[in-house]
This record gives sequence, structure tokens and C-alpha cells, in this order.
Amino acid sequence: MSPCPAAPPDRIAGMTDEARQSAVERAWRELVDTARRTAAEGLVVGTSGNVSVRVGDLILVTPSGVPYDRLTPQDTVAVDLDGRQVLGDLRPTSELPLHLAVHRRTDALAVVHTHAVHATAVSTLVPELPPVHYMTAALGGPVRVAAYALYGTEELARNMLHALRDRTACLLQNHGTVTYGATLSAAYDRTAQLEWMCRLWLTASSVPGRTPTLLSDPQLAEAARRLHTYGQPPA
Repeated sequence: MSPCPAAPPDRIAGMTDEARQSAVERAWRELVDTARRTAAEGLVVGTSGNVSVRVGDLILVTPSGVPYDRLTPQDTVAVDLDGRQVLGDLRPTSELPLHLAVHRRTDALAVVHTHAVHATAVSTLVPELPPVHYMTAALGGPVRVAAYALYGTEELARNMLHALRDRTACLLQNHGTVTYGATLSAAYDRTAQLEWMCRLWLTASSVPGRTPTLLSDPQLAEAARRLHTYGQPPA
């Protein structure tokens, strides 16, 4: 499926009921595809991890404890920004406070949370991922580790927001990853890049007698400027 940005609040407000329903259906399909991709590419095991996407004033989220390959269009789950369920019969993800915090406090239209192995391992070792690669700049700078708190709690959501200051990704100590973006495709790509950088650092730092070289702040700033114009120009 090609990336389909979620409809922003100011745009969906003027939609007809039919157009709004169509936007929700498209967003749900992409959400399910993204959730299945996290499992297929080894970023989660079983029903761990979760995904959300914003469509106007609705937050579509994966349901709690349901295998992603069983989700159908009839299983759409959505809440409002206050966390009240407005669509679906399945219970929303247990990490709803985490997703709501990102959608309320950032410009995120999509959030991806995983239990990626290398990233979770790094979260147990250091307070932030050392800048071993220039893609650190694509996430806003060195990725911080949010202090541990029990999953599904407001405390975890607060710790995560602290780690996300001026960043689009963070690690959750002894838990996993959180990334966000303007589309599910962008949020997922940041998750994949973060897991790859964590694997890179773990690999390099495991060589006996050797210490990985790290990028300086000026080097990261230079990379950030170059990455700002990376890819194809807008149509």
C-alpha cells in the first residue's frame, strides 16, 4: 500500500459523512498493514507492540491482545483525544495513554510502538543511544531512553514525553521503542532506522579492545541540513 497521510483535523472537519467514513476505512487498512509489518519484520512478537493513526479528531488504535493477522475492517477501534472509545467493540491497546500523550503533545498523525530486540537491549545499557551514524540526525538528535515505568501507565507516558523533547523517537527502558511521524510510513521507517542503529552500536561496541567512534554535534547538524532536502521534491 502506498503511503496515505492521515487526514488532519482542519481538513476532516469539512468532510461529508461519506468522505469521513472513507478516510477512516483507508486509515484502518494502513494501520493494520503497518501492525502486520512490525510482526513480519521481527520488531514485535505475538500481540506485543501497537500502532495508532489520527484521522481528524479520531485516534485509530490497534486493539489489545488480538493477533494482527485476524484484524478485519469490521474490527476498527477508535477513541477521541480524551480516550473515550467511539468506534468498535474490541478494547483499545493497553498502551493507549502512551499514544494519546504523543497525539496531544506533538504534531504526530501516526505513532508506532515496538519491542524491537536490539533497541530494547540498548535501553537497558545506556541513557541514550550513542550517535554512531548520521541517521541520528533524522530523529532529531541522540535518541534518549525514557525512565522505566509499568506498561500502560500515565507514568510511562510522562517519561516518554520527557525523552521525546525535540525528537521523533525514543527508547523505553527495559521495554521498547516509540516513534511518530506525519504518516504511518514515516513513523515505521523511523522505527526501522532506530532498530538498525541500535544493532550497529551493539555490534561495534562488542569488539574487544575497541571503542566505536561517535559523531560530534557539528557533524550531526551538518547531516541534519543535508537530510532536510533528501529524497524527491514535493509534487
